[in-house]
Amino acid sequence: MRVLISAGEASGEMYGAGLIRALRGLQSSQVQSGRLQLARLQSAQPEPSQYQPEMEFFGAGGERMRAAGCEIVVDCKDLSVVGITEIIGRLSKIYRLFHHLIAQADQRKPHAAIVIDSPAFNWRVARAMSKRGIPVIYYVAPQFWAWRQGRVKLLRKYVKKALVIFPFEEKFYRDRGVNAEFIGHPLADLPQPQISRDDYAAQNHLDPAKQWVAIMPGSRPKEVRMNLPAIIESVANLGNRYEYLLPVAPTLNRDFLRALLARYNMAASVHLVAEALPALHHSRAGIIASGTATVEAAIMQLPFVMVYRVSPLTYLLGKPRVKVPRFCMVNLIAGKEVVPELVQQQFTAENVIAELRKILPDGPAREKMLSDLKNVKASLRGGLENQTPPADRAAQIICKGLKSGVFQP
Repeated sequence: MRVLISAGEASGEMYGAGLIRALRGLQSSQVQSGRLQLARLQSAQPEPSQYQPEMEFFGAGGERMRAAGCEIVVDCKDLSVVGITEIIGRLSKIYRLFHHLIAQADQRKPHAAIVIDSPAFNWRVARAMSKRGIPVIYYVAPQFWAWRQGRVKLLRKYVKKALVIFPFEEKFYRDRGVNAEFIGHPLADLPQPQISRDDYAAQNHLDPAKQWVAIMPGSRPKEVRMNLPAIIESVANLGNRYEYLLPVAPTLNRDFLRALLARYNMAASVHLVAEALPALHHSRAGIIASGTATVEAAIMQLPFVMVYRVSPLTYLLGKPRVKVPRFCMVNLIAGKEVVPELVQQQFTAENVIAELRKILPDGPAREKMLSDLKNVKASLRGGLENQTPPADRAAQIICKGLKSGVFQP
């Protein structure tokens, strides 16, 4: 079985890698189970080497999906754009990449297509596959409940199944005629990093005697350019009492970040680290750009300040379309302000420092945020605590739907 899978950015690529592993594991166990039953009937034991997964994956993604066994024909780094005005300059390249992906699909004739988040790109992929009679599953459905709610009709028209990751999404989409099912958030099962603080400090040349602050300016170059200057000004004013950790997203590269840090004379003060979770786990507080990283911070139980900035024109055009009262996903899940949101003009170094000084020391503000973050983490499971992990639930739903034919036109 050939499956097209399309992820357009770092978080979607991470979810895609987990889903591929879950699908391969499910397929392998089913093959093994069938062969064991046949072997018992024949009174012979099958060779373990026979148990090979029988699904082939190709599509848009990155290194993590490639490591999971997907042939990457479009690199998601080339699709990683944010903002209404920012995307205009990249339209011709994205258009070419889209047609290359569809041409590959026409050549390989997949039995199913799985698209992950990134609606600006992936609803077009969904439409193209649906028109070719290929069933489409949307894993991590787009947040049309937050803005552009009229686009729900696209899911209803082109998608056979929407697998949603926030508890409130299932009702929103089902009320609008979309075949949606809540599976839990893929990050909800993230284990706490096992590396000790001292070992992590030695590995990354950090001072274990100091408290650390994680800074995550975004996963796209444009986001980083918009968010990093004010973050750098904030940490410069906080001074060398703290160590500053900047996890390098897979969609970025270290040379790009080093050049930006050097421009602001902070190359020696900010440590580039390979993984986000240990940095979040061992830090005292964080300055986190709006996006998946805020959910990761909540799961790692890290008090943080959410920040975000886009171009003035993008903000002017996009603000009227926003249908929710908050920007940060953690606050949307909680239904209240758990972490402060500093967006556009409110995103200044002075405001960031003022909010950090509330949560860096022990005290009521820090304890309240930690308690609220704990509740957010629990709600990401949506009452599914003792059930199958989200990626495995998604794999089971996908395999069952394809096997039974319910996803077929």
